[in-house]
Amino acid sequence: MTDTEAFLKTARQVVTDEARALDVLAESLNEDFAEAVQLILQATGRIIISGIGKSGHIGHKIAATLASTGTPAYFVHPAEASHGDLGMVSKDDVVLAISNSGEAPELVNLLAFTRRFGIPLIGLSSKPESTLMKQADVHLLIPSMGEACGFGMVPSISTTLTLAMGDALAIALMKHRDFKPEDFRAFHPGGKLGAQLSTVRDLMHADLPVVQSGTSMSEALLVMSQKSFGVVGVTDDADRLLGIVTDGDLRRNMDGLLNKTTDEVMTRDPLTIAPNAMAEEAVGIMNDRKITSLFVVDPEADGQAQGLLHIHDCLRVGLG
Repeated sequence: MTDTEAFLKTARQVVTDEARALDVLAESLNEDFAEAVQLILQATGRIIISGIGKSGHIGHKIAATLASTGTPAYFVHPAEASHGDLGMVSKDDVVLAISNSGEAPELVNLLAFTRRFGIPLIGLSSKPESTLMKQADVHLLIPSMGEACGFGMVPSISTTLTLAMGDALAIALMKHRDFKPEDFRAFHPGGKLGAQLSTVRDLMHADLPVVQSGTSMSEALLVMSQKSFGVVGVTDDADRLLGIVTDGDLRRNMDGLLNKTTDEVMTRDPLTIAPNAMAEEAVGIMNDRKITSLFVVDPEADGQAQGLLHIHDCLRVGLG
């Protein structure tokens, strides 16, 4: 067997072992999981995650996932907790303590603190008879299936299961709270994810290229040129959008164009989009219809034009 074959065989075995363990975890979930979700939902404070070593690394990720999906949470290092950070834990909080063995000595003071002040404690471990699980009010038990290394010393299967349990908690809580993409964006304003979660309102231009119905095309062309969007909207006296004049409309009406009014040239009842729609949806519409801009009209505002979204605005933030 070549080195490459040996490497791939080992890698595939690790992934297979972890996938099998995840199947076992999924089947093992029971009312204890539901109880943990309910306990967190009832909390008026935050979720405190704690763990040492690899459990601590996973705990950091679980805390971050909870916080970004609508469940206020943060990680407290158990060693630091013993040196003053216990003051960060209040009676309104819920503590989620993570330890595969359930016997991490660094957690002792935190566990004692929760018992002393009646702070709800969720234990996450693979050992039901461990100190952690005996002290916990609610038990999240992960299957004890060894580790992928084969001799039980390299946290791998256990950390994968712990991470999956944390993700399951976060998403169950998120769905119960009806956490929407626009809520998610509030916690992810930057980068590609922030762009994907932008709304039309976030990117639209409020300084609109519009003229009133009956305006001469010579004046409409001046507004169209000044605003540089390649389109001008036509509104009534109540600012309701009646139609738009595009480059295509100009080409179709070249004969005597300057002697006409916008009403004679415009495309009536144009395609529009709501301000609360996702910008990514707007990009899809523009790509499908092969257009470069959309007027923004709020259906609840009596058809008034509120903005204009141009494809360049979407491309600038990474959409398109």
